[in-house]
Amino acid sequence: MQAHSLFEGSFSVDSSKKFIPFDASKDNKKDRPGSLFIHVHPFLIESANGLLLLDTGIGHTNETGGLQLHDNIRQAGFEPKDVRYVLLSHLHKDHASGMVQERDGTLRLAFPDAEYVVQRGEWEDAYSGKSDSYQMEVFDILQRSGNLLLVDGDGSLNNEVSYAVSGGHTPHHQVFHILVGSEHFFFGGDEAPEPEQFFRQFAAKYDYDGRKSMALRQQYWEQGCAEGWVFLMYHSTNIAIGRPKEKETGGGYKLVDALA
Repeated sequence: MQAHSLFEGSFSVDSSKKFIPFDASKDNKKDRPGSLFIHVHPFLIESANGLLLLDTGIGHTNETGGLQLHDNIRQAGFEPKDVRYVLLSHLHKDHASGMVQERDGTLRLAFPDAEYVVQRGEWEDAYSGKSDSYQMEVFDILQRSGNLLLVDGDGSLNNEVSYAVSGGHTPHHQVFHILVGSEHFFFGGDEAPEPEQFFRQFAAKYDYDGRKSMALRQQYWEQGCAEGWVFLMYHSTNIAIGRPKEKETGGGYKLVDALA
């Protein structure tokens, strides 16, 4: 399998939009009323055109101040400098804060040898300062770096990677289709963040257009089942990398761990 989860941890988030580490072995959900509990999984994909990083996590650091994301990439058998493209579904802080790292009190690009692929509309919305879901100081570093690749609408990055504006979670949210070898990887960002959302109909209040996101999830699932996609699910608490499999009885499909 050419895909790797770079699991950053489990967190709770409330109306303050702060992501607080949550350890189920010692923390009690009842102590954090009104919170959502999520996992965070950036993904790494090996492709013929270089390593692809899909979203960059919350930007947590280890005991020495290094990025946990860098540690996770090394644990997968690679080096951060090997990343060729950073593919960003959108720029909310839990998906984009790992774009940079702090060294000696200065913020620098976490992946200085990579191109950061962002929808132009998402970039403009993030820079508008109208929402506290974005971390502005991160964008300033990328803006000055020369590594920012703004794309408009649907298109292809190369013969393996294509992107499409979906517009459910944020107005300019994008999803990625990645064809590597015989596999079709699909990254739906926050419009297909957990397996459970494929199987229950609901419009989430945290989406820009909850009804559109709900419809998109059904579209993704039906097309993915028909075409054998591998789903990469950023906030999953169980299966992060999964593929549809026909049920033995009753018809339809279920999601199974693609790494099993």
